[in-house]
Amino acid sequence: MAGRTGHPASLLPLTYRETRMNHLQLVLSGLFVGSFYALVALGYSMVYGIIKLLNFAHGDLYMLGAFAGFTMLSVSAGALGGGLVALVAIMIVAMIATGTFGMVMERVAYRPLRSAPRLSVLITAVGASFALEYGIAVAFGPTPEVYQIEVRGGTLNIAGAQITQAQLAMMAIAVVLMIALDTLVRRSRTGRAMRAVSQDPKACLLMGVNVDRVISRTFFLGSALAGAAGVMAGAYYGKIDFLMGFIIGLKAFTAAVIGGIGNLRGAVLGAIVLGLLESFGVAYLGSEWRDVFAFGFLILFLTVRPTGLLGERVTERV
Repeated sequence: MAGRTGHPASLLPLTYRETRMNHLQLVLSGLFVGSFYALVALGYSMVYGIIKLLNFAHGDLYMLGAFAGFTMLSVSAGALGGGLVALVAIMIVAMIATGTFGMVMERVAYRPLRSAPRLSVLITAVGASFALEYGIAVAFGPTPEVYQIEVRGGTLNIAGAQITQAQLAMMAIAVVLMIALDTLVRRSRTGRAMRAVSQDPKACLLMGVNVDRVISRTFFLGSALAGAAGVMAGAYYGKIDFLMGFIIGLKAFTAAVIGGIGNLRGAVLGAIVLGLLESFGVAYLGSEWRDVFAFGFLILFLTVRPTGLLGERVTERV
């Protein structure tokens, strides 16, 4: 386990109480990482659930949100200060910017190809991903940027496990955003339109629903959540770079598939499962096995349940 190397005493077996406390620490770490994955995975599931598109540029919207927050920090020149209030202000601006960019990307790159073969749309998504990554590299440079914000706070002790107040605050923000999205999708008029379009877009057109507007709003919401996660990552880890969205995009996609892609609550559940698996896998196998463990589990899981934890088997319409 983590912390059991580098000293002869660390090779001694742990007592039951020590093992239980270490497990609680791993659970808290897994939930924290899973909250980041969940915010990005929701965008994957929303877009796929409505237009059956795997938007592989979605992870780079997470990166774009981090750089949008960084730009606001640079422009404000420290006027916002630090702390949670500044983080929320920066996050709101980044969500609006990233959501707007997601709408533009859908209008320019995906809408003209909506009736094209899916392979063409998939290649376009990969191209949009590279365009975003290297466009940011040209604009900001290839070297990592330092996030000039710090969410201060002490460390809390929970039954022997430790978690910082900054981690708790970010997890709380993620939970609030996820609950807000779930409420919007299930109880608002826009949410009803989204669910209707996901069932039968042609029938929605006949009923007078503006399908293009619904899809555009879906991209806005999914992109905004990814942007919020990017800001939180920048604030917590302290550095951002133009490739930071690649791996988390794949992890979020993995989480969405584990939960049942197209199912919002499934995406959150899959993200939590993936975060916990990574936390325990790193503790027992080592950090170099993090990605091997995550994607290896995806392969094994899909052989047993290809539709995901909350996914439903569906039949393609002809």
